Amino acid sequence: MATKLLLAIFLSLLVLAAVGRHQSTRLSDAQQCRLQRLTASQPSQSIQSEGGTTELWNEREDQFQCAGVAALRNTLRPNSLSLPNFHPAPRLVYIEKGQGLIGITFPGCAETYHSKSQQSWRGQEEEEQQQQQEGRGRKSDLHQKVHRFRRGDIIALPAGAAHWCYNDGNEDLVAVSITDLNNQANQLDQKLRAFYLAGGVPTQGQQGQYGQQARETFQNIFRAFDEELMAEAFNVPREIVRRMQQENERGLIVKVREGMRVIRPDEEEQQQQQIPWADESNGLEETICSMKISTNVDSRREADIYSRQAGKINIVNQHKLPILRLLDMSASKGNLLPNASFTPHWSMNGHNIVYVTRGEAQVQVVGSNGQTVLNERVNQGNMFVVPQFYASTVRAGRDGFEWVTFKTTSSPMSSPLAGYTSVFRAMPLQVITNSYQISPSEAQNLKLSRGGQSYLLSPGRSSS
Repeated sequence: MATKLLLAIFLSLLVLAAVGRHQSTRLSDAQQCRLQRLTASQPSQSIQSEGGTTELWNEREDQFQCAGVAALRNTLRPNSLSLPNFHPAPRLVYIEKGQGLIGITFPGCAETYHSKSQQSWRGQEEEEQQQQQEGRGRKSDLHQKVHRFRRGDIIALPAGAAHWCYNDGNEDLVAVSITDLNNQANQLDQKLRAFYLAGGVPTQGQQGQYGQQARETFQNIFRAFDEELMAEAFNVPREIVRRMQQENERGLIVKVREGMRVIRPDEEEQQQQQIPWADESNGLEETICSMKISTNVDSRREADIYSRQAGKINIVNQHKLPILRLLDMSASKGNLLPNASFTPHWSMNGHNIVYVTRGEAQVQVVGSNGQTVLNERVNQGNMFVVPQFYASTVRAGRDGFEWVTFKTTSSPMSSPLAGYTSVFRAMPLQVITNSYQISPSEAQNLKLSRGGQSYLLSPGRSSS
C-alpha cells in the first residue's frame, strides 16, 4: 500500500514538473510579446528545388517570435518527393491543395506493411534468385505504415520523427505548416531546424540565391560523417555512402524518375502483413504506432460550430485527434459567409497563427494597452499571429472568408465577448449598467441582442 502511494506521489510530481516546465517556457517567451504592431505577412524567402518550392515566413518577425513558431509552405509538383527529414519541434500541416502519401517513422514500431519492390534495371525473377543466393529470401519490402492524405487534412508530425511526402496526384500539392519551436519537446534554441537524410540546400555555388539561414537550416546530416564509419555502420560499400553524402543539386524536393508504388490502406489488392511480435501487448503498438495522424476539416457534416446565416468552424483538438495531446497543438478551419463576423474574443491558453485560404476580411486585434495592433484587410496567402489574451474580431468581405488557425495548445479555450456564450451574458445586469453607465434596458439589449448566436455572427445593423 505504501509502495503504491509513493508511486502515485512520484508520478504526480513528474506531471507537475512537466506542466511547470511547459508554463515556464511559454512565460519566458511571452516576455518577447511586447508588440506594437502586427502585420499580415507573406513568405520572405523561397527555396527552389527540382520537384517544387519551399517558402518560408521570416521567423524573426516580432509576431512569430512572440508565438514561438516558424511557418513554411511546401509546393510539390506531380510525381515529386519531399525528401526524408526530421525536426526537433512538433509540426502541424494543413493540406491546402492536392493529395498524396506520407510516411512517418516511429522508433520501435514494427514494420507491418509489405510492398513489392520495383526493379527497373533487371527482372524480378533475377532479383529473387539473387536474394535467395544471398540467403535473404525476401521478395518484398517491409516498411511502416504509409498514410493517404487529401485536401483539407490536418496532419500531425511529432518532434524527432523522420517523415517523407510524395505527390502521386495530377496537380500541385500545397502544404502549409507551423512548427512550435517553443514546445517542451524542443530543448534546443528557438530556431527552425530540419535534419535531412538526403538532399539539402546547396552549400557551394549560388551563394546569393539562398541566405545563410536557409543553408544552415536544411542540410543532409550524412555529409559530415566519416565515410568509413558509415560504411561499417550500414555494412555497405563505400560507393553507396558517397551517394548518401554527395551534395545534391536537386534540393529538398526531387522528381521521382520512375514513379513510386508503396502499400497504402486504400489499395484493396494489397493487405497488411502482420509481424508475429506486433500482437504482443507491450504498450507501444497500442499508442504511437497505431495512432491516427490526420483528420479532415473541410467536412460540413463534422462542423463543430454551424450557422446558416454566418458559416461554420471545424475544430481539431486532442479529443478529435488524440496524437495532438503529445504535440500540445491543435487547429481549426473557419468559413464565414459574406459580411458575417467572428465574435470579438480572446484565447485563454495559447497563441493563434492564422492563415488565409480564400476570400478577404477586415481583421482587428487589440493589445493590453488598449491600442489596436492590427487593423487590416487580409487576403488569400496572408498569415498573422493573434497572441494569447489579445482580443480580436473578423468581418468577412463580399465574397466570404476562409482561414485555418494553428494553436499552441492541444485543448484550446476562448472567451467570446458577444453572443449567447459571451462574458456579458454571464454577468449580472447591474454590473453592466454600472460599468458603462447605461440604462437597464440598454444593458439587457447588450446582453441578449444576439439571441442564440454564438461565435459566428450574421451581418448586423451596421452591415445592413
